[in-house]
Amino acid sequence: MTTTYSLTRADSTTVSYVDRKRQLWFTGLLMPLIPLAGIALYFASGSQLAFLFPLFFFYVVMPLADVFVGSDLNNPPEELVAQLERDEYYRYLIWSTIPLYFVTLGAAGWVVGTHDLAPWAIAAAALAVGNLSGTAITVGHELGHKKPAIDRLLARIVLAVPAYGHFPIEHNRGHHTQVATPEDPASSRMGETIYRFALREMPGALKRGWRLEKERLAREGKPVFGFDNEVLQSWGLTLVINVALIATFGWVLVPFLALHHLASWWGLTSANYIEHYGLLRQRQPNGRYERCEPRHSWNSNHVVSNLLSFHLERHSDHHANPTRSYQSLRHFDDAPQLPGGYSTMFLMAYLPPVWFRVMDPKVLDWANGDLDKVNVAPGKRARLERRYAPLLAVPASA
Repeated sequence: MTTTYSLTRADSTTVSYVDRKRQLWFTGLLMPLIPLAGIALYFASGSQLAFLFPLFFFYVVMPLADVFVGSDLNNPPEELVAQLERDEYYRYLIWSTIPLYFVTLGAAGWVVGTHDLAPWAIAAAALAVGNLSGTAITVGHELGHKKPAIDRLLARIVLAVPAYGHFPIEHNRGHHTQVATPEDPASSRMGETIYRFALREMPGALKRGWRLEKERLAREGKPVFGFDNEVLQSWGLTLVINVALIATFGWVLVPFLALHHLASWWGLTSANYIEHYGLLRQRQPNGRYERCEPRHSWNSNHVVSNLLSFHLERHSDHHANPTRSYQSLRHFDDAPQLPGGYSTMFLMAYLPPVWFRVMDPKVLDWANGDLDKVNVAPGKRARLERRYAPLLAVPASA
């Protein structure tokens, strides 16, 4: 069904818009279901290698699909964004993904707990299912930015699957405030590998999320260890889910769930690493950082990976307009562009020499060759000056 959004301007001209991806957004439901395809393949083939299918889909099928399908630069007219935002179809669609994450985790727990699997197969299943469960954070990210209490509640519920209940607090009140600055543990720095970044980002985000919620509760005169703590609400549901799975299917679920959660967290870390690498907001004379603009986030318009992630990759507009819904996010010609979709960029990030070779020149081009305008990893500046001397606007010796 095609829906046309339109309005008549004061000069009697009409502006209209049709979301050409309206029906295709249903593909976003695939992400929590892909692990079920791996389980089905296991039963059909009898091979435990089938548990690797979700990883094959994410790291092989999606990058190839992005290449063949290409990018989409289409934007909704700004005048019609309000209509697009009010269309409940998009809201209910993302709501419908939430139970699928619980079903998939339960199905995976049943297979691991009731079938004689090799240890490597259990580990493979945990990593594969966890990788796709990490996309629950994408759903939580979308809903956690919304004003209706039901959306924010659903965000906490879905984030119980990857055990990342502190995310809405940390992301909204922490990351969005400090993004693209040295103070943000979730903004990667030029010259920093993803592995070093993970050691800073994972604990840093956890500590910041807990601190921000503790401060909120203190301002409201409420105890930190109480039902009003939104972090504990989600973590409590995670505990219930995990205890139920272990009690039902046995102690083999302990290592499975531990690896599952770690893989989910790694997916978010991978996204955070590529989304702001090297980009820096400048300090103003009053000591505060400039307003976050589309140019402070790496953007991608690849059709397939954007459909499967509910436009997460149009990250530039998201940071400039955090409450804007996924269907309304825009492409900006002046926003820095990633050369591939997120799956492709994740693989690149896992190979630091390849990542640096591709992305460092892009960062310097973004900064017009001025390292002072780049978020540089501590202790890496001299090395970067030597390596990229021809690309610098001001020679290191100047």
